[in-house]
Amino acid sequence: MPAQPAPDVTDAPQPAAPRTGARLLVKTLEGLGVEVIFGYPGGAIMPVYDALPGSALKHILVRHEQGAAFAADAYGRMTGRAGVCMATSGPGATNLITGIANAYMDSVPMVAITGQVASGLMGTDAFQEIDIFGLTLPVVKHSVILRDPAEIPEKVAEAFRIAESGRPGPVLIDLPKDVAQAEIAAPLDHPRRPWPKPAAPEAASIETANAMIARAEKPLLYIGGGVSRAGAVDTLRALAARAAIPAVATLQGLGCLPTEHDDFIGMLGMHGLKAANLAVQESDLLICCGARFDDRATGQLETFAPNASVIHIDGDHAEIGKLRRADAAITGDLVTALERLAPQRPSIDGWRGHVAALKREHALSYDAPGRGVYAPAFLKKLSEAAGDSFVAACDVGQHQMWVAQHCRFSRPQAHLTSGGLGAMGYGLPAGIGAQMAAPDATVVTVSGDGSIMMNIQELATLRRYRTPLKIVLLDNSTLGLVRQWQELFFEENFSEVDLFDNPDFAEVAEAFGVEAFTVARRDETDAAIDRILNTRGSILAHVRIDPMENVWPLVPPGRSNAEMMEA
Repeated sequence: MPAQPAPDVTDAPQPAAPRTGARLLVKTLEGLGVEVIFGYPGGAIMPVYDALPGSALKHILVRHEQGAAFAADAYGRMTGRAGVCMATSGPGATNLITGIANAYMDSVPMVAITGQVASGLMGTDAFQEIDIFGLTLPVVKHSVILRDPAEIPEKVAEAFRIAESGRPGPVLIDLPKDVAQAEIAAPLDHPRRPWPKPAAPEAASIETANAMIARAEKPLLYIGGGVSRAGAVDTLRALAARAAIPAVATLQGLGCLPTEHDDFIGMLGMHGLKAANLAVQESDLLICCGARFDDRATGQLETFAPNASVIHIDGDHAEIGKLRRADAAITGDLVTALERLAPQRPSIDGWRGHVAALKREHALSYDAPGRGVYAPAFLKKLSEAAGDSFVAACDVGQHQMWVAQHCRFSRPQAHLTSGGLGAMGYGLPAGIGAQMAAPDATVVTVSGDGSIMMNIQELATLRRYRTPLKIVLLDNSTLGLVRQWQELFFEENFSEVDLFDNPDFAEVAEAFGVEAFTVARRDETDAAIDRILNTRGSILAHVRIDPMENVWPLVPPGRSNAEMMEA
């Protein structure tokens, strides 16, 4: 009798993988519509990584957990849905904290999932145990430790609801290893989006606001990031069209009105445009939409818009009256609030004409002397050439202010930056997260030689996923914004700002497998922009600029916005 062939074990029925807490978590994330997770594996989170293969979730392996949080932050800003990041216990979890705090400061929806040591070891100082629940309490909207695998669907859905609803923000989910490994027979409840809408504002407050607008002779829209977080951009634009009121924006509010809009003056504040700050100071009514009177916007608060009454519209009641008393307070759904503002008033053509004259008188100049690359002109040309698909994922420093002052933004998602926290190292991972959220966008990370070194390892992530991110690295061999302040306010005592030992960043990028080139002369600008925008994959433009170039104008610390220093 001939020998029978051995059975093919690959064809034999395979036992179904046990339903563990980790698999239930993955299924719940799928049910919530999560598509992308940014993370880094490790011991305590390993059961979740064991459950990822074969799922519908796309995992992006970053090279530092801070990069995961920043990428998830940008994904949340781009989509309006919670960006998801994941790390193991101990150092993995603590490395997420800066990114979590960044999302909290800028009201960005995020869910951070951390592994934790087994429940029985919690509180024993076990290997890689850290109280991430306690450490993050000041910088999250909500936290949960999953104690029972059966509660995973409900608790995880609640985390997303909290992160995305009301004033958005980060939520922490801490998952002990034994809960992740525990087998469970409970069926999966498929959670559903969208979440309930916020409450409508009170009719009386709308009526008061409309009466104030009707009396105003010099009204001004003061636009903050809360408008885009509330999904109220289209409604704001409709209000601007029917009311024809001049407008300024905070750093986070840029793009809510297109920068070329006839009634848009520009960014206000410390490095705002002079015309914007002067218009605020002369106004008799501020219609504050989703802004919080931040110190970088107001300068010396006591002298900010001294003749103006205030209508404050915000989704978060805690912001009303926190820094500036509101004469009319409108809380709740911003979309409804802006729809119901129906100003009936005499013409303010004289005021609009005056503001237009301020814009002409204090228009920014691009005819800087010399043959070197002038960063403001380079960034302006780049954003205009990219068109409506342009997205700036910007780091922190002088280049951040130049981007805010000079770039063209068609929508708020076109401008991603660390505002409230001011975290260097944001730009590169944020660019990756933005490109994952919007594959067809022209995403450009604008960074400085100081900021790029904070998370330069994410060039490996860029290469791994063939992400077509464009990087403009403005290199002045110094910590530019700190150097500028030491020059102006610390008697030129330049302390620890000289980055003379920078590497050749083009060579560094090429070592990571990213195309790169160097620009040093102004007459190379047009060719450089063309190469950046027409390269199909990722590319880094190493742009050398004058180390003594400053950002102008500037409101000195402790001074009124009307007292701007200029070059």
